[in-house]
Amino acid sequence: MNTKTAGYLVFYGGFLILMGLAGFLSNPEKAKTALMSGGTFGAISILWGVLGARGARWTLPAAMATTSLLVVAFVWRASVGWLAVFDGQAEKQFASALITLMLVASIAMLLRLMKARKASRAETPTRRTGG
Repeated sequence: MNTKTAGYLVFYGGFLILMGLAGFLSNPEKAKTALMSGGTFGAISILWGVLGARGARWTLPAAMATTSLLVVAFVWRASVGWLAVFDGQAEKQFASALITLMLVASIAMLLRLMKARKASRAETPTRRTGG
């Protein structure tokens, strides 16, 4: 993983932590999971970025898997949240907006990781088997 992509992962992880904190602060009684999940997945993304910058090759597929799972989870949570808002539960609007922001950031990060994977494959020389 190149250092630019690793830097984006660190930034993305920090963003997830901040969004989890914002979700928690908006409703401390009911949003403890926002703090735990934002903190956990933010820390994991930061870890992938740091290890990727240090040259650990396996971090790119690990980051892609983690971010893909987050995209799926955020699609599900944003859908549930916005359906509740449209059903008249206006108190869910802030959380739905935060989850949607996290979804957009996750999609952007996943696209960046896919671009990095494509670039690393292009740089890898192909092996020829002798015959």
